Amino acid sequence: MAGSIWVREIKRNKIKRDIVVPCANHDWEQALSEACRALDIAMPLVVARHQKDFEDFRQLRFLPEHFLEGVAFDRLEVEYFDPDEKKSRP
Repeated sequence: MAGSIWVREIKRNKIKRDIVVPCANHDWEQALSEACRALDIAMPLVVARHQKDFEDFRQLRFLPEHFLEGVAFDRLEVEYFDPDEKKSRP
């Protein structure tokens, strides 16, 4: 089961930059690391709440306080999607 994550930098409720990264076997942390490298931003701190949000909603939201370095956006949103998954649902 291979999907992708869509990572968006949001500033004043507008997408400033975004990237889609393949996400194999729900390994979203590895995919997020690749996306952060491509966007040239630090990897955010992942806390238990982020793990639960991904399991429940397949979406994450990181605020500036989740980064050790300063960031130029209001939040970083991550959303997992798998186009094949919808086809298998009845």
